[in-house]
Amino acid sequence: MRYFSWSRVLVLVVLALVSAQSVFASDSFLDPQGPIAAVQKTHLLRATALILIAVIPVLVLVPLIAYRYRRRPDTSAAYRPKWDFSGPLEFAMWGVPVLIVAILSFYLWKATHRIDPYAAPFGDQPAVNVQVVGLDWKWLFIYPDHGIASVGEFGIPVNQQVALTLTTDTVMQSFMIPALAGQIYAMPGMTTKLHLVADTPRTMQGENTQYNGRGFTKQKFVTQAMQPGDFEAWVNSVRTHGIPLTDETYQTLAMRSDRDEVQAALGTPLMPLNALYFTLEEGDLFHSILHRYHGGQPLPTDQQPGTATYGQEAAQ
Repeated sequence: MRYFSWSRVLVLVVLALVSAQSVFASDSFLDPQGPIAAVQKTHLLRATALILIAVIPVLVLVPLIAYRYRRRPDTSAAYRPKWDFSGPLEFAMWGVPVLIVAILSFYLWKATHRIDPYAAPFGDQPAVNVQVVGLDWKWLFIYPDHGIASVGEFGIPVNQQVALTLTTDTVMQSFMIPALAGQIYAMPGMTTKLHLVADTPRTMQGENTQYNGRGFTKQKFVTQAMQPGDFEAWVNSVRTHGIPLTDETYQTLAMRSDRDEVQAALGTPLMPLNALYFTLEEGDLFHSILHRYHGGQPLPTDQQPGTATYGQEAAQ
């Protein structure tokens, strides 16, 4: 017969937490890999500490008051039915929360300007420009200055600002790399911006946090922060091993398929198992995607990525 052991359960929980921390260490702003996530972590800890100033006394005093003034025949607690006002108590009950809210407002205003996703306050070097297109169910990263694009892998240099311009060619999505920066929405026919910086070479996870169908759980990508020399080598590798991003290739890419399905359709033995590499053709793919929604008329369903009929004629 086996006996239940709380010590065994505690050991298993600790091991699980340690294991989870080792696996997901670079996938949370609580383990920041850049200055923006570091500001977010500091703001959270500061706000939590300030709020606890009001919360902890309540959690401690309510049980003590309930115990001391409980109904009993031999109580020594004072009973004062005509007592209805205390200046010091009123000041503490209202003054402390007002002071906490004022301090929190100041730090929130400061942090909001510090980590404005449209601002570029980190670093003096020219930013690496990346155009991001959300699809069902993958992210397309276009590097217009380097002539390459990728899916499933987002390469960036360390200690250099990366300027992202985002849109989608399907429903609204939410782009997020927790270890580097907060989330930003992306919508068809519109652009949003996000700036981020990585401090050290590290592999991190990015994802879509806006539910958008059956492939939502697979709409993740690897963010690979590299030394500048390694980043240039990665760019050359993408350029060498990539396939042309033509209209036909993009149509296959934009169909309702998750990362594994599109990998099987477009991947080659020279590409990683979890990424697709492309070289850019003539023209401006990002702005052609953006402007297709500016014609003043709704797109037919067979021309709208994300619909069940998109690309069916080409597939047949």
